[in-house]
Amino acid sequence: MNNRIDRIRERLVETFAPSECQLEDESALHAGHAGAASGGGHYRLRIVSVKFEKQGRIQRHRLVYDCLDDMMQKEIHALAITALAPSEI
Repeated sequence: MNNRIDRIRERLVETFAPSECQLEDESALHAGHAGAASGGGHYRLRIVSVKFEKQGRIQRHRLVYDCLDDMMQKEIHALAITALAPSEI
């Protein structure tokens, strides 16, 4: 596993204490894309946390983006998020 994925996952676990955290690097699927050329990766996240209870989809995404804010500037070009509360699985 690469260092960037480890850092992303570590932050998510520290912030959300998730019961599930699946993070996939899809950067290879976007080779040649402008964001990929600048070094930013493309990722897909599925995360389940009690911190998402009673939060709407947009608020959940904001929480994830806030957690990874400084990485979103250069290291993460795209992040597809599925954020669920335990009651939804």
